Amino acid sequence: MRIVFAGTPEVAVPALDAIAASDHELVGVVTRPDAAAGRGRKLVASPVAVRADELGVPVLKPDHPRDPAFQAELAALRPDCCPVVAYGAMLPQSALDIPVHGWVNLHFSVLPAWRGAAPVQHSIWAGDEVTGATTFRIVKALDAGPVFGVMTERIRDTDTSGDLLGRLAEGGAGLLVRTLDGIESGELEAREQSAEGISLAPKIAVEDALVDWHERATAVDRRVRACTPAPGAWTTFDGQRLKLGPVIPVADHEELKPGRIEVTKNAVYIGTASGVVQLGDVKPNGRKLMPAADWARGVRLESGARLGDS
Repeated sequence: MRIVFAGTPEVAVPALDAIAASDHELVGVVTRPDAAAGRGRKLVASPVAVRADELGVPVLKPDHPRDPAFQAELAALRPDCCPVVAYGAMLPQSALDIPVHGWVNLHFSVLPAWRGAAPVQHSIWAGDEVTGATTFRIVKALDAGPVFGVMTERIRDTDTSGDLLGRLAEGGAGLLVRTLDGIESGELEAREQSAEGISLAPKIAVEDALVDWHERATAVDRRVRACTPAPGAWTTFDGQRLKLGPVIPVADHEELKPGRIEVTKNAVYIGTASGVVQLGDVKPNGRKLMPAADWARGVRLESGARLGDS
């Protein structure tokens, strides 16, 4: 089939590579416009745009997919199908109608669970044991289209959203190619999603990533891992923001009040509503990521101080 791929961030690159290496003909790529990045705020192409250029594939960067000029360019490419991975813009019906077999999305959950922008983060935060990826035909309702295929992946106890998303991106790339193969052969038929088990996964804001030390240790652990690497979990110390890497729940440790700190030679422990966690890496304001014990020595942290003050 003639394929036009749509995607933007690094997580979409494995699927782009898998399609480029498949028997399908990759005739174009759609991605978000170049965006300002870094201290100089220079315009930078998306990871998908960079990879498409390396592959020698034409790249379309519409301000919005409803733009008539973009839709004319897309129609001129005569796509049979448009697979999508984290493109980042809502598709109007006029664009959905262009490819013969529609737009097929690779979504990183087992639908209908976790419809929305942050399914991997929400699955970790909720304590799910298993998640996966789903390919489905895009319709106007959010992540509600009929399903072509599913893969599952166990969530490990130490997984951050970055870890889990990396595995799903690789496994999902193969699922997406198999879906395109099945659509082309006519052997794969999409089935409507169940009306039961629907859950939503809205984007997680920076404010959501603020750790509440009055939660249980398991809840603190899940919040931090779900928000790593983005938007990044954080707390406060001495009125300043302190970013947190993954923490380690500690069994059989003497109880500490929520937010209270215990400092030893090589570790920093924090109390929660139930149990204690050991800090991993931390990032003070304006400084690099460092082990918590190094930070504690640098600020002459003493036991009895607390995190979470404002």
